Amino acid sequence: MSTQFKYYAKELLNIALPIIMGNLGFILIGAGDVLIAGHHSTDTLAAISIATAITNCIQTFGIGLISSVSPLLSNFRGEKKSVKKYFYPTIRFSMFLGILVMFAVLASIPLIDYLHFEPKLVPMIKQYMFVTAFATFGAYLHSALKEFLQAFEIVLFPNLVTVFSVFLNIALNVILVFGFGPIPSLVVLGLAVASFIVRYFMGFTLLIYCFSVMNFNDYKDFNYYKSLIKIGIPISCAVMVEFVAFNSIAIFMGRVAGVYAAAQNLVCTLTTISFMVPFALSNAIAVKVGFANGAGNIKDLKRYSFVGIVMSVGFMMFSALVFSTFPHFLVSLFTKDNNLVKISVPILYILSLFQIFDGLQVSLAGIFKGMKRTGIVLLANFISYWIISIPVGYTLAFYFHLNLKGFWIGLASAAIILCLIMSVMLVKSIKRLETVK
Repeated sequence: MSTQFKYYAKELLNIALPIIMGNLGFILIGAGDVLIAGHHSTDTLAAISIATAITNCIQTFGIGLISSVSPLLSNFRGEKKSVKKYFYPTIRFSMFLGILVMFAVLASIPLIDYLHFEPKLVPMIKQYMFVTAFATFGAYLHSALKEFLQAFEIVLFPNLVTVFSVFLNIALNVILVFGFGPIPSLVVLGLAVASFIVRYFMGFTLLIYCFSVMNFNDYKDFNYYKSLIKIGIPISCAVMVEFVAFNSIAIFMGRVAGVYAAAQNLVCTLTTISFMVPFALSNAIAVKVGFANGAGNIKDLKRYSFVGIVMSVGFMMFSALVFSTFPHFLVSLFTKDNNLVKISVPILYILSLFQIFDGLQVSLAGIFKGMKRTGIVLLANFISYWIISIPVGYTLAFYFHLNLKGFWIGLASAAIILCLIMSVMLVKSIKRLETVK
């Protein structure tokens, strides 16, 4: 059993380790924005926190659809089908989504005037959202090509690009936010422009890499788009349900005071950094389970699922220990504002419990993606976050005056319920596969 565990763990890590590196890089790009904004001023951090909360809710829809590329193509590979021919259709799919999402972000900007944020934050929020809308194409191109390469288990180079982009983003942020030589201080606009440049750099670098390592012929297959939508819509909606739940907290609390939105962004940045490890493992699980599912190999499907869950939950238990032991140190990395520290530190204790179940739920979601049963993930997320988390959190925050802590108690409750629902459904799904076989 020990030898088998090591084998399947090694297979998952061969895919997951470069993805972990890249995912951490991707999050550290956002963390770089938070770091520079927090050191500039709490108002700057509050403004980009609210702006990203709104744009993330919109842009996540397309990212969720694009994330169906690697599990679908992995299933095709398991079925011995040709996969490279889907290169151009994948790009067309992502760019069409980019057009829709760009206009959706632009259309949401005038609504900022009616959401009753602090007046001093409103112009900065609008500036950041406007530039971010046009960065969508670069972000979606990068996401689509990363998913395409991941289906072939080519994960090292795409994630090296992301790691390099962390340093590029920080350098651009420092120059554009604080000014350098003839370049004036652009503050929030500088943060947005830096992200714009980095997103396009990442997308075009992967495009050049793909042409250098593979030969592609154009191919038109509308059934491919239908399959992406069929698998991707539940994934996209599930991701949106979760993202909107998290980001709505910044919007709700941002209307009370900008410092609460800043605290939510800071806490989410910290937890997302650790979340990238189980999230990468989830991607690896989806690829391996997808291949096993396509090949009809139930034994490997079950073993990759079990080993992936153990690895994800084990890491998040360690992460929870770190968060609960060093909360002041972690928060102080991003800000010296005593009020912001006072709000953020108590959240990290609740976050420690949340993380353990978050590691379990994302592993379960990866299994269902590989099995092409993404509707279960959508249903479980909707029940957990919108039937339980937001109502409970809103009540605790505003009626019991727990403010941001109330919302995080709601999120922790949702994570526990989410894991229970998906665990029960996974057992039933595997039994059904065994019966069919």
